Amino acid sequence: MTSENTTKLRSQDWFGKEGKDGFIYRSWIKNQGYPAHQFKGKPVIGICNTWSEVTPCNGHFRELAQSVKNGVYEAGGFPLEFPVMSLGETLIRPTAMLYRNLAAMTVEESIRGNPFDAIVLLTGCDKTTPSLVMGAASVDLPTIVVPGGPMLSGRFQGKAIGSGTDVWRFADDVKTGKMTLEEFEDAEACMSRSIGHCSTMGTASTMAVMVEALGLTLPGASAIPAADSRKKVLAHMSGMRIVEMVKENMLLSSVLTREAFENAIMMNAAVGGSTNLVLHLLAIAGRIGVEVDLEDFDKIGSKMPFLLNLMPSGKYLMEDFYYAGGLPAVIKEMSGFLHKTAITVNGKSLIDNSKGAKIWNEEVIATAENPILREGGIAVVKGNLCENGAVIKPSAASAHLMQHTGKAVVFETIEDYHARIDDPDLEVDETCVLVLKNVGPKGYPGMPEVGNMQLPKKILEKGITDMVRISDARMSGTAYGTVFLHASPESAVGGTLGLVQNGDLIEVDVHNRKIHLHVSDEELAERRKNWKPVDLGYNRGYVQLYINTVTQADKGADLDFLAGKSGHEVQRESH
Repeated sequence: MTSENTTKLRSQDWFGKEGKDGFIYRSWIKNQGYPAHQFKGKPVIGICNTWSEVTPCNGHFRELAQSVKNGVYEAGGFPLEFPVMSLGETLIRPTAMLYRNLAAMTVEESIRGNPFDAIVLLTGCDKTTPSLVMGAASVDLPTIVVPGGPMLSGRFQGKAIGSGTDVWRFADDVKTGKMTLEEFEDAEACMSRSIGHCSTMGTASTMAVMVEALGLTLPGASAIPAADSRKKVLAHMSGMRIVEMVKENMLLSSVLTREAFENAIMMNAAVGGSTNLVLHLLAIAGRIGVEVDLEDFDKIGSKMPFLLNLMPSGKYLMEDFYYAGGLPAVIKEMSGFLHKTAITVNGKSLIDNSKGAKIWNEEVIATAENPILREGGIAVVKGNLCENGAVIKPSAASAHLMQHTGKAVVFETIEDYHARIDDPDLEVDETCVLVLKNVGPKGYPGMPEVGNMQLPKKILEKGITDMVRISDARMSGTAYGTVFLHASPESAVGGTLGLVQNGDLIEVDVHNRKIHLHVSDEELAERRKNWKPVDLGYNRGYVQLYINTVTQADKGADLDFLAGKSGHEVQRESH
């Protein structure tokens, strides 16, 4: 790199300084054995690593980071790996979503406070992807994402099983005696048999598709299995590309345009992605300063063809998706809908990047002319029960329940639900509507994945596998059912959902985007007079900050003071 370009490098405010400050910055980094020519005058690439032994989906990221470093070195850059809070959906309590915004804050401050010219984000488990992109968006340096990849397909008793999705089925089978506890335990290792995140189109895979559709990855990145050697090749090539992005001054904001967000919404519909995308995409848009609202997911996405036959909305798994052509094949089929002007991190559009793609298995990837469903995506319903909206994923729901009226069976808290759901005396039948309160952003707090409430045992024993369920919670992207989620305003802040009583009639009509509580305004006003919020019992630390400042689900559940970019300038010197 020429001296003219060198003066433009942000890292030279550290390593290019003269006198005491420059001495300190250079001297201490040399204690790791780096010669001065590595970091003085070369782009410094920060590798944001979410490796952790308590984030099993990201347990292979040490090796992945090394592949990125190899690429950075080859392209003439200097890589520096740094850790941030890692969110393992499978282990962390009470829910990883509670800490998404905290992780995003650690990413933002880690990037801004250190001598980086560009960033590589290593993402995998559900919340690691949005939290890293949110944090990077706030700083707005050249950024590329390397998704960690899904697990290899599970195999149990001669059949393919999908992580997450089959857990719900197996749990129901154990409850009804169709499966023994010994078989249930055997299935554990069969399901999670390799490195990587969930093998279904759950939230982790949805997030990988999201970043590729946004243009933040190299082509084809989202579906490569974690155990496939081509994942390391992609990481290496990403390391090379990020150095070129510094030279081109390709900031994150030049990729994350309104058109890119619309492309991501359309692609999520095409693959049957998780409802969690709504929260995360809204939060990312808020950080980068692009106007996206809840209605966009319905207006832009709900009329898109659904093309991907993957669990939980279909039969196959992410490994099959990769072999069938991966996301480029879906992009090519969707090219008539997508924006052609939105660029990706390689400088080309999604459509240009997918010109040579082919579908190798039409059982897995359908064509736009002959889709699995003519209309997929996410539907947004509104009514007096949730004035600001709730969401449902029609491709994972039961057609006969999309228009339904039933009596409410109400659970005030998740603890109340667990205590009573299998009570033989619970007054419930398959026509009822299960309602779960106080599990929204503030009410839980953190908005857990409990919206796909398991059905009462006595309903399962009748052979019924689905009922209408409504809550202000989320559900796992691996889950399925006629489940209305993210009801806003939530119960804990006085939303109408918090006023529902046992026996109230609730009408849902997805086709007409309607959800209505058949209780008069006068009666609701009387109930509101007696309503009291649940005592959450938190009074310190980050959780208290979260409760006080988190926005509602229809705004992305970010902290209200973090909206908008803050830039990469460091306000004060340290020496």
